[in-house]
Amino acid sequence: MSDPVHVPGGRRVVGSLDAPDADRVVVACPPHPRHGGRRSDQRLRAVSDALAPDAACLRFDYGPWDEGRGERVDAENALSWARYRYDTVGLFGYSFGASMALCAAASVAEADAPDALSVLAPPSEFGSGDTDPVAALDGIDCPVQVVYGERDDTVDWRPVVDRARELGHAVESVPGDHHFVGQAGAVAEVVSNFFKTRL
Repeated sequence: MSDPVHVPGGRRVVGSLDAPDADRVVVACPPHPRHGGRRSDQRLRAVSDALAPDAACLRFDYGPWDEGRGERVDAENALSWARYRYDTVGLFGYSFGASMALCAAASVAEADAPDALSVLAPPSEFGSGDTDPVAALDGIDCPVQVVYGERDDTVDWRPVVDRARELGHAVESVPGDHHFVGQAGAVAEVVSNFFKTRL
């Protein structure tokens, strides 16, 4: 069961709240909207399904394209919305969404910060000058998990993985490419197990 959500904040951001009656929530950031990334992404849905019924999952669509700046604000606003309604909040992102999740977790107000963060296939850089996923790791004060595909040659995830390891965060690999074809269940298990032990 999902409830429709309109995330306030000045941009048109809509979402779906799965398992809304749970007592904790994970906010899920989709991949690049200009490459078809939406809240219906199969990896986000698989993670949401694996979290239920123990945790709700807010999957949202970004507002109008804004080179990564507005999309990061959308993630921050989704975190704020979730924090207002739940005492315990996790944050998840895949690909472009992983960059948005990392940067939002580092820049959001302390009161809205996530209790745990998991990112999947995080690119080490994005075109917008104020979006640096690697540097963002240094500003995150919660348990972090970084999951990458062993055959991913679509994005350069290695700098994020290397910095996460240097900081003592959890790093997991999945035997897949950037799209994790046929691996959505394995990804969901790794991510949901992390949240179940951290939230």
